[in-house]
Amino acid sequence: MPIDAAKALAAPPRTADISWTPEDVLLYHLGIGAGRPATDPRELRYTLESRLRVLPSFATVAGGGPPGVTGALSLPGIDVDLARVLHAGQSLTAHRRPLPAAGTATTTARITAVHDKDTAAVLVMRTEAADADGPLWTDEAHIHVRGEGGWGGDRGPSVRHEPPAGEPDRIVERAVREDQALLYRLSGDRNPLHADPEFAARAGFERPVLHGLCTYGMTLKAVVDTLLDGDVTRVRSCTARFAGVVYPGETLRIRMWRGDGAVRVVVGAVERGDAPVLAGTTVGHD
Repeated sequence: MPIDAAKALAAPPRTADISWTPEDVLLYHLGIGAGRPATDPRELRYTLESRLRVLPSFATVAGGGPPGVTGALSLPGIDVDLARVLHAGQSLTAHRRPLPAAGTATTTARITAVHDKDTAAVLVMRTEAADADGPLWTDEAHIHVRGEGGWGGDRGPSVRHEPPAGEPDRIVERAVREDQALLYRLSGDRNPLHADPEFAARAGFERPVLHGLCTYGMTLKAVVDTLLDGDVTRVRSCTARFAGVVYPGETLRIRMWRGDGAVRVVVGAVERGDAPVLAGTTVGHD
């Protein structure tokens, strides 16, 4: 079997040294759509090094290497076709705020769960980052692998994400540029699913799709800019389930509900009748 759950769970953590610069942060921010309008003072916080504030979701690409979804596929006990892999969910906890615009850190990654969903397997990969001053962030990537279930393993949690009750407090729309996936991939995720039409067709899509983590970053930025006064240091965590794909050129409709120390969010694709994109999304904040 391409996934050996026992071997994957027993494997020692993988460590790596990473570093990043303000230029990496600027590129990431541009990749998630910052800088529109280019001279807006609120956007210059993301695009001008003299005013730079790091959106916490930058942690998902810091170091510029393969993202957790791709990195997990090279761990012991896992040998699967990338074309059958989808990013199912992501969580991030910021232990230091703000994240530094430049730095070096050591990451420690391991598979913490392997769930058997009958027709698929779901891997949970946790990555922790720390520098000389202590912890920086923890993130978890949930990785859906089609055709790899059915071995009788633990099914894992099954949670229905009901939309929040009542009318949202705010609704914003964010356009996804036609070339946005091509720009975002320069931050490290070179999966051909997001650029190569032939590969996308082999994976079952009509054309290349936007990175789930790009949608994740766009959504977090919308929440910060709309409900958190543009203050990135207020973000404590961000959790999301990827409920559907986004195609470059579409428009995201982002609905937000205020709560006690958290904003709940639902995201849909406008051009496809608000087809679900992100569900079960919560931004924890001060």
